[in-house]
Amino acid sequence: MSEQRFGEFVLVRTEGHVAELVLDRPKAMNAVSSEMARSLAAACDALAADRDVRVTVLTSSNDRAFCVGADLKERNSFTDAELVRQRPTARAAYTGVLELPMPTVAAVHGFALGGGYELALACDLIVADATAVVGLPEVSVGVIPGGGGTQLLPRRVGAARAAELVFTARRVEAAEAAELGLVDVLAQDARTAALELAGRIAANSPVGLRAAKKAMRLGQGLDLRAGLEVEDGAWRSVAFSGDRAEGVAAFNEKRKPQWPGE
Repeated sequence: MSEQRFGEFVLVRTEGHVAELVLDRPKAMNAVSSEMARSLAAACDALAADRDVRVTVLTSSNDRAFCVGADLKERNSFTDAELVRQRPTARAAYTGVLELPMPTVAAVHGFALGGGYELALACDLIVADATAVVGLPEVSVGVIPGGGGTQLLPRRVGAARAAELVFTARRVEAAEAAELGLVDVLAQDARTAALELAGRIAANSPVGLRAAKKAMRLGQGLDLRAGLEVEDGAWRSVAFSGDRAEGVAAFNEKRKPQWPGE
């Protein structure tokens, strides 16, 4: 296992082809400060460029929270001008997770509120345990979800359900969150289950995984004909790859593939 720290509050552990992106500001329940946002964006840039990483799992080092959202103590000290200047820094953190090219899994333990839940929403899959409490409470403090929540939540649960959750600002506990589709998997231990899921995903072609994610992301919201064109473009990007040749050969030779990743 290798470890690389990005600033004080973000850690990346890599074992095999799975990277664990750890939110590591436990004393503040991973509240996203400007410094933490910059570190998270930098970590995502590094992961995006690492062709050996096939899956990234987003986890927390805090026992009580995945992430409680923006650092409101820091925000309270900002002037209006400082808040405007900080906005691109905050956006880069959430966009960094959203735009990771490989499959991503969030492991939610405890509170995932506001920007914390938006970080989970930016992932492809959300695994949670019985302690999980999720929600987008921003309107209760006079703002709106600004880390992708107004766009990602409706895509996950539909416009009306998302409206009810955003407008009421209510917190949703694990069982109801699973019932509503706010999380995908309930497990006894979110981190363990998420890493096990990542391991199963990482056994597959890295070229295929990235192309499949790109096709699903780009095709979302398009009409069927346009979506199929996106899919065809993604298919063409892998059809003549080394991974495709190795996958077919391994199938015919009844062995596990040794993916070249190209």
